[in-house]
Amino acid sequence: MPDVYSNVHLIIRWLHVIAGITWIGHLYFFNFVNVPLQGALDDATKKMVNPQLMPRALWWFRWGAMITFVAGLAFFVLTYFYTPGEGLGPTSLLLDEEGVTDRAMWILFGMLLGTIMWFNVWFIIWPAQKRLLTGKVPADQAPAVRKRALRTSRINSFLSGPMLFGMLAPGHYSAMSLPAFLLAIGLGVLAIWASIRSSYGVGKLA
Repeated sequence: MPDVYSNVHLIIRWLHVIAGITWIGHLYFFNFVNVPLQGALDDATKKMVNPQLMPRALWWFRWGAMITFVAGLAFFVLTYFYTPGEGLGPTSLLLDEEGVTDRAMWILFGMLLGTIMWFNVWFIIWPAQKRLLTGKVPADQAPAVRKRALRTSRINSFLSGPMLFGMLAPGHYSAMSLPAFLLAIGLGVLAIWASIRSSYGVGKLA
């Protein structure tokens, strides 16, 4: 594309999407694959497998979250707070004569959930996993630390369904209403709940 803005916009969008796929993909790996797997392994196997598996998976997980978060903020500014040739300021995608647009409401909803998820990764899940992997958690405290990390990861999984709806709605379903909002939350949570429930039986299928 001939203008700098369009090229930068495209690159930031691509970076946000591919990092998001990496982040959410690993989130689902941990919750749909790894948790059932860990429950089936004995202690000796865990000591052999986890030091090789978890640091790598957690690296992609946390940096996928960080890049998604930073690129998402940049993408939001470029789309909703910047007009080429005019500079910074709310665009028509953010505000109209009636106030905040329906499109902006959806993206702000998605951003709120995404920010909570990013915070959970960097300030709850990763610190807990790092302490566990480096042996800095006393043996008697390890179950509670694992439980907190798992609970927070589960919360992120349930938030991811409505979050993704909010992120995609502006380009595909921009009308905001209370029924649509509640439906997005309900369907998103239901999809994750069904995935978690089914993940424990997938490995038993012929």
